[in-house]
Amino acid sequence: MAQRALTRFHSRLGRLALGVALAASLGLAADPAKGRALFEQCSVCHYADRTDKKIGPGLKGLFKRSRMSNGKKLTEQNVRAVIERGANGMPAYKDILSPAQIDELVAFLKTL
Repeated sequence: MAQRALTRFHSRLGRLALGVALAASLGLAADPAKGRALFEQCSVCHYADRTDKKIGPGLKGLFKRSRMSNGKKLTEQNVRAVIERGANGMPAYKDILSPAQIDELVAFLKTL
């Protein structure tokens, strides 16, 4: 009886973990509205509604571009790396923003 309950528990736990991983991979876990609020700090240097350079590049249509301003291919991973590590005068945010906040910020950037 205890073995059966334990097996059922592990099965349910596995399905839950799979669902969470799937939601995260589909970007469902990140809230663009929270990312918009985080972007307020970014807006000191970046426009969200223009492609013009402010201090840093304008980010309107960012994920529709093929390349980032540093010449690298525009992928979610490369955008995340710039946010985490900084680049060309932009400070690193790895120690300032949590991974979940970076996910939310990237989710917002995808809406521009």
